[in-house]
Amino acid sequence: MTGRREHAMGAYVLGFHDIDKTLLPLVGGKGANLGELSAVEGVRVPPGFCVTTEAYRAVVESDATIAALIDGLSGLRADDRAGIAEASARLREAVETLPVPAEIEDDILRRLGELGDVPCAVRSSATAEDLPSSSFAGQQDTYLNVRGAPAVLASVRRCWASLFTDRAVAYRIKSGFEHRAVRVSVVVQQMVFPEAAGIMFTADPVTCNRKVVSIDAGFGLGEAFVSGVANADNYRVRAGEITARNVVTQDIELRPSPDGGTEEREIEPARRHVQTLSDEQILRLERLGRRIESHFGRPQDIEWGLAGGEFQILQSRPITTLYPVPGTADGKNHVFMSYGHRQMMTDAFKPLGLSLFALLHDRLGRSAGTVSGSRFYKDVSPELSSSWARAVTLKSLGQVDVLMANALRQVLTRKDFVRDLAHGKTSMLDFGEGGLLPMARQYLKMSGKDDTEAVPELIAENERTVEELRRGIAGKSGDELFAYILDDHDVLARLTFDPRSVAAAFVGIQAVNWVNKRMKAWLGVQNAADAIAQSADHNVVAAMGLDLLAVADAVRPYPAVVEHLERAGRDTLLIGLDGLEGGPEARRALEGYLRTYGMHCSGDIDITRTRWSEDPTQLVPLLLSNVRNFAPGERARKVERGRAEAESTIAGLLERLRALPGGERKAKKAARQMSLIRHFIGYREYSKHALLQRYELYKRALLAEAAELVARGVIRDPQDVYFLSLEEFREVVRTGRIDPALIDERREAFEEDRKLTPPRVITSEGEVISGEYDTGALPEGALAGIAVSSGVVEGRARIVLSMDEADVEEGDILVTVYTDPSWSPLFVSVKGVVMEVGGVMTHGAVVAREYGLPAVVGVENATRRIEDGRLIRVNGTEGYVELL
Repeated sequence: MTGRREHAMGAYVLGFHDIDKTLLPLVGGKGANLGELSAVEGVRVPPGFCVTTEAYRAVVESDATIAALIDGLSGLRADDRAGIAEASARLREAVETLPVPAEIEDDILRRLGELGDVPCAVRSSATAEDLPSSSFAGQQDTYLNVRGAPAVLASVRRCWASLFTDRAVAYRIKSGFEHRAVRVSVVVQQMVFPEAAGIMFTADPVTCNRKVVSIDAGFGLGEAFVSGVANADNYRVRAGEITARNVVTQDIELRPSPDGGTEEREIEPARRHVQTLSDEQILRLERLGRRIESHFGRPQDIEWGLAGGEFQILQSRPITTLYPVPGTADGKNHVFMSYGHRQMMTDAFKPLGLSLFALLHDRLGRSAGTVSGSRFYKDVSPELSSSWARAVTLKSLGQVDVLMANALRQVLTRKDFVRDLAHGKTSMLDFGEGGLLPMARQYLKMSGKDDTEAVPELIAENERTVEELRRGIAGKSGDELFAYILDDHDVLARLTFDPRSVAAAFVGIQAVNWVNKRMKAWLGVQNAADAIAQSADHNVVAAMGLDLLAVADAVRPYPAVVEHLERAGRDTLLIGLDGLEGGPEARRALEGYLRTYGMHCSGDIDITRTRWSEDPTQLVPLLLSNVRNFAPGERARKVERGRAEAESTIAGLLERLRALPGGERKAKKAARQMSLIRHFIGYREYSKHALLQRYELYKRALLAEAAELVARGVIRDPQDVYFLSLEEFREVVRTGRIDPALIDERREAFEEDRKLTPPRVITSEGEVISGEYDTGALPEGALAGIAVSSGVVEGRARIVLSMDEADVEEGDILVTVYTDPSWSPLFVSVKGVVMEVGGVMTHGAVVAREYGLPAVVGVENATRRIEDGRLIRVNGTEGYVELL
């Protein structure tokens, strides 16, 4: 292949037999794929050749006028339609009138002569088109039934010019591609005039099932279906068996015009309702698709035509929208659930983050799961195979993500699939070496006497071990540092499985469940615990948002400090305060906040994410929002309002209970459970904070090692180590050697994985299972979700995808994908919350209840279905959102 590539470099025209995937820079995605297809045994590809990007460069890019016009595109915005249209039109006109040098024209004419006097299809093949990681399909032009050398040469120039259509220019601007980074080759291919044509996906494009082939077929040229002029049959095939067919009425077909180009023709009545392909042809096409898929090593989107009873393959490109299937090796059926949806972190992890998170779970005696798309997926096949574990799993997931639980229930209805489901050891109810009994004893002890000292003692013990870690890790380097971090994970595991700690979290959760269930049954009050949990004790996540209000009080009186915060960078934010009026006070307040909460950030369970302590500017939008929207002393007022609301709710409920038959007994039980909520529910949020305290210390030490590697010339940037596992990092420190290509390869793979949308549930067949809500009782047009914090509120929707871009005002309603504890400072500035991911007991729901914010979670695609600035109504009692 290297020899072929060297031979081809500099060539203006290459035949398909000269081309393979290594020549993608010369012939673009479409051309490279056609070259590969031409070499696959049993696959018929109409003969042809590619006018390479070298020809484009020699003709188009070398022209000074056109080069200046291309450079002029760089200042345009994707939404500047008029500007794009004007600039693109000038460019296309200039390119289409360019003379083609004799050397290039002679090469094209010679290749045309080899094809014979046949009509041709002339197609653009851009270097960013039909790639495994992206698809620019449809951005450039195609010309069919082109007859004669002058027409082919004109079509080649028009294909070059089509790199600058309005849609292509706008797409590149939006996708961040440099205009000079994309070149265009032109495919010239003998035209096929098929009796039937269509598209075949070797993985179901709707469900993503890799075992199902989906075929669209209709009479005439396939462009009719792509453009929407005509309908197509659809057939679905699995393992040589046609499992579904949808035969449509086709009134129009696209046929070649005698004068060149194509024309629409009416189909005679006798053929309009006939199945386009016979069953034998459908199965033959499926086998051909699997052969092509095997060659490319991944599912394909294949264009085909049926001419003279033989299938001709016109194009094959990777399907770029499929989420990668978690790997299995036992031949059994498996079901995987997204760990990220449980942890409220659906973003991709970098390799170092993956390895640290996996290490934690290994020391806990659990598996973090299978990595797919740079995210963790847990194989829940053992749980679904066990009748008792299945019930516990579904109930537990219902508290975290109802759509995930419903998706698993949907899987269980598929008897054939479940019959061959993998068995294994379930990880349910794993409470460490001591098992369930010590935790149960502690639970009974704490809940029985409402042990108000338990949570403060647990927090103090964790803080003691963090200080121990801080002293112990100081000065450690090299192999000693890595060994120390590994050993400290044993301490972390001990703290996590401490029976008192586990029991304390359960006490609060069970008290909430008890109160909600009994108050609904006895008094008809829904979600009564929401108000009772406001301003509860020991909630570090709630305190994180409230304490930033106190920092705002230190900043607000000083205009110079506010102005500095608005423009400061990460390296000047703190030191730049020293010379300003009020600056030292503001700096002390901010540094105190960072000491307490600086280990947090968005997506913080990936250790590679930038902590607030590393870049405090992440907090500036929220801090300045607090300065603008609140008066001094708001922290104390919010705490007091929450406490007063909780006490009033408790008193009112108890009074109503005492009026019932057996009311004194009921009120006594309820009072104790309500007290448990006040004392214990806040602790549920502490365990993650405790983990992040350690992560911050690990990371500082690891980045010091990375800086040393940079100084030694081993790596180029300290963050290169993010693309190594912890063990690989340790080995690089030990040997001083690394392959730079490995870092580049992993960085590129991570960037592609970031673009993927992780499904909640995916099977070993690649099928994405989506759970659904019962929407029958909702108002018309309402967006369904899960009620997690009671109340109804109206306000302006603010779509926030990243904390450092948050621009909210008091009274806005936050609409986002997910939140983790780091988002709690934003909650103090809004009056309602809508999230795409989450459940009753996830972090965002707990904090919303703490602050008394109506909240609905699990609203699918909320950030796309709700327009920023739109007036909406959030019903946190019933669980839906209305667009007003």
